[in-house]
Amino acid sequence: MAVALILLLVAIGSVLFHIYSPWWWTPIATNWAYIDHTINITFWITGFVFVAVIAFMAYCVFRFHHREGRRADYNPENKKLEWWLSVGTGVGVAAMLAPGLVVWHQFVTVPADATEVEVMGQQWQWSFRLPGKDGQLGTSDVRNIASDNPMGLNRDDRHAQDDVVIENADLHLQVGKPVKVLLRSVDVLHDFYVPEFRAKMDMVPGMVTYFWMTPIRTGTFDVLCAELCGTAHYQMRAKVIVDEEREYHAWLEQQKTFAELSPANAVVKTTY
Repeated sequence: MAVALILLLVAIGSVLFHIYSPWWWTPIATNWAYIDHTINITFWITGFVFVAVIAFMAYCVFRFHHREGRRADYNPENKKLEWWLSVGTGVGVAAMLAPGLVVWHQFVTVPADATEVEVMGQQWQWSFRLPGKDGQLGTSDVRNIASDNPMGLNRDDRHAQDDVVIENADLHLQVGKPVKVLLRSVDVLHDFYVPEFRAKMDMVPGMVTYFWMTPIRTGTFDVLCAELCGTAHYQMRAKVIVDEEREYHAWLEQQKTFAELSPANAVVKTTY
């Protein structure tokens, strides 16, 4: 009886701790509430299975504990039980996977009006790039990286000349404006992660990965690297500031373009 009660208390305590835990998600700041809903569905399904299994174990411990003269009944097969377990497991797995597939489809379908913003990770800092007045990011290559060209932009690409390059500073975004975040890494695996944004993706050297989001509230949010990237991984921090439209454009006007950062960059004259 004591062991059965302990098992039940473990199950009940685990559920209560999950419901009343002081450690929970940060308040969401983008359109990705779907991700929270999907995680909640997974929690409830796995939680139900966990409680059911523990309760069954407690029942078996109590019902079939050792008694003098009692002999175990050997039952190698139970097709009815096997069918119930197979069907139940399949339904549970499908219930967890289906919402994720729906969210993933939304996650990779970028709105046509989304603005591109590039994030580059390297040991151990973040660099950002926004399109200039032409609304288009120029091409880049890691072989072009130099002290006056930290993001490796192509100096011969006219679209790169007015790109806004931000190094060792905060990234600003406009509230209510969809953003496609392009992700690059110079050296090792990184992961651009803002907990309030929910959406994130690994940054793989030699690839350009992406995610998209729409900020839904203003504020200042911490940027973390969610992929172990070396000894100073914990120091790889930055901030994303979500502004109202007026404040965002005022900040953008104060930033320097690729051509303005160094005279050597401005080798192509651009007109708009």
